[in-house]
Amino acid sequence: MARTKVALAGATGNLGAVVLKALLNANHHVTVLSRINGNSSRLTPHPNIAIAKVDFNSTHSLTTALQGVEVVISCLATLAIGSQNLLIDASVSAGIKRFIPAEFGMDSLNPLCTKLPVCVPKVDTQRYLQEKTLSYPGFSYTGIANGLFLDWGLKVGFILNMAAHSATLYNGGDVPFSATILVDIAKAVLGVIDNQDETANRIIYVHSVVTTQNKLLEYAKEKDGEGWHTVFKDTEDIRRESLAELANGDIGAAMDGFCICAMWSSDYGCDFSSHLDNDLVGVKMMEEDKLKELVGSFL
Repeated sequence: MARTKVALAGATGNLGAVVLKALLNANHHVTVLSRINGNSSRLTPHPNIAIAKVDFNSTHSLTTALQGVEVVISCLATLAIGSQNLLIDASVSAGIKRFIPAEFGMDSLNPLCTKLPVCVPKVDTQRYLQEKTLSYPGFSYTGIANGLFLDWGLKVGFILNMAAHSATLYNGGDVPFSATILVDIAKAVLGVIDNQDETANRIIYVHSVVTTQNKLLEYAKEKDGEGWHTVFKDTEDIRRESLAELANGDIGAAMDGFCICAMWSSDYGCDFSSHLDNDLVGVKMMEEDKLKELVGSFL
């Protein structure tokens, strides 16, 4: 028997697909919100999945799809996180109890992060959610800050370029940063669903590890014994370059650069160690041998 009725936006993305699997494994019933011309056909049929074709620009369309749902999870991509207000409005209209926005990543409460263009939509979404919770007491939200996507970042070369045996080391490469594997982010989502009173109307912080680029590089070298090409960059230079890219319309590269600033500068609060909610939502720290194994799996 299904436990909670959940709606998920962005179910076919890097994180959304993992969250969907975790929800189904936990026996939740999931309504996948799919764009009318979206790619929901890629999803494997499951007795606890319902596909709702929606117009994300229509509150009415979204509200109809959310009837009977208790929790809405937004796993929309970075460039779409500024467009969640209609989904929030529809959630309120449909009587949703908990909304989990596409927060996943940096510490959006850090004053420096709030000024980064990649974080501004998150801050605006939080403000909008706070306004709704004041007007509608039955409605609540939880944002999840998890630092970098650890396995994804190693796979695509964002943390280290494993395929090319090269690395750009930011601020010397010894900055401790929080990072979380995708399955642990999904665990945090499940933990929010199971602990709604304790997680209401705030950002929670989780990570699988706190590590440094140089430590990960050391593990990689231990694994294959090959030479690596490294260069060093200052995140303040990256910030200025990203502002120029944004002005020139290169939005994707600019947003990546702003994420680099937030994830590898201690001034931006990239180490969550002092304020973790791991125990509350059931996320366990990764042992060093498991981290070494993960790094080696991408070589």
